[in-house]
Amino acid sequence: MRGLSGTSVLVTAALVLAGCGGLGSRSADALVTMGFGLPDEHATARVAVFREGNPDVDLRISEGAFDEQQFLSAVAAGDPPDLVYAERRKLGGYAARGAVQSLDGCLRAHGVDLGRFREAALRQVTYEDEVYGLPEFSSVRLMIVNNPVVRAAGLDPAALTTADWAAMGALADRLARVDGGRVERIGFDPKVPEFLPLWAKANGAELIGPDARLDDPRVVEAVRHTTDLVARQGGWASFKAFRDTFDQFGANNQYATGQLAAMPMDSWYVNTLATNSPDADVTITPFTDRDGRVLTESGGQAWAIPKGARHPEQACRFLVTMTDTETWVTAAKARRDALAEAGRPYGGTFTADRVADERIFREVFDPKGNPILERGVPVVLSLQDEAFALPPSPAASELVRAWEGAVNRVLVGQQSPEEAMAQAQREAERALKRVGGR
Repeated sequence: MRGLSGTSVLVTAALVLAGCGGLGSRSADALVTMGFGLPDEHATARVAVFREGNPDVDLRISEGAFDEQQFLSAVAAGDPPDLVYAERRKLGGYAARGAVQSLDGCLRAHGVDLGRFREAALRQVTYEDEVYGLPEFSSVRLMIVNNPVVRAAGLDPAALTTADWAAMGALADRLARVDGGRVERIGFDPKVPEFLPLWAKANGAELIGPDARLDDPRVVEAVRHTTDLVARQGGWASFKAFRDTFDQFGANNQYATGQLAAMPMDSWYVNTLATNSPDADVTITPFTDRDGRVLTESGGQAWAIPKGARHPEQACRFLVTMTDTETWVTAAKARRDALAEAGRPYGGTFTADRVADERIFREVFDPKGNPILERGVPVVLSLQDEAFALPPSPAASELVRAWEGAVNRVLVGQQSPEEAMAQAQREAERALKRVGGR
């Protein structure tokens, strides 16, 4: 989108909900977080490191999902939390809108070496040459192929590719099983609207940038290609209804049951699959663009300090500690040991800290002979420094809603790809104008 540089706009659009106090008002003396939980040792072990080194700090972890409207309202009211944990692709937008503080002084005071962070992750939290967040986990997108299903169709799983768009329709037809409009197996799931940035990039187009347009013919072509794949596999209603039956996080997942032949997926699913279906026969391989070049998108969260935080110095110490190399290694060991006690393999911890990952996969990684991890983890590691990431935009959240809404309208047959993306472009332009973009 145009107008991503030279824009520094204070948050004014968020209104305080009537009768609701700010997030920081729960305890004036406590260090309060938002958007972060303690689901496993990756979180609890790192929080323990901070508490041990800062016994004087009353840390309050406000568990729960990040709520953008609640966050922006609290900032606008001058009563934000001290720390926010949010998607990197959105955090850059909060920086552009003045909702979070520059961390440059914090990072200098603590001697943080930004060179250890992966380039794509750091780029997402950097706005006008200042860093506004420290990246945490790092996921990439890759292909997971169900070998038995593909072989049964007379195809070689290793030869399956996303490069030849013209051939992918026939590939989906061959791999899918649809009976009278009822889907019994998905041949190829393009994972839209969520993965549209990946498909657009594969076709040479950007969704965010100084010259990017959502109605770019290359974006429209990516929308048509992916939605056509869904249409020929029963149509969106049947396709989605069937996909919603997947036991995605259980032993009877779509790979174990043969309900899916292939799809692009976030790399964290390699660990999930290895844990729940260690005997699943899959090929894990890079996604490629239309020229056959390896292509992947980086994703993950980051820590930031909101504008108006009561305890910025303590918040600085917290986010530096949580993303420190030694802290990550401590957390990785705690996670490995907990899984070992349960008789489960440890597939590694993938972070935005390159140095931490080098140590984790040299000193801590313990796949226990799990074939999915032994084959898949090297693929994930090879992609980490090859990833692209959506750049920061003052209207990041609005832009995502615009293109995802457009793809959904095409999926349900309300609009053609051209009509939908033209509307998305108009919505994007209005959003950028509201926040000061040009």
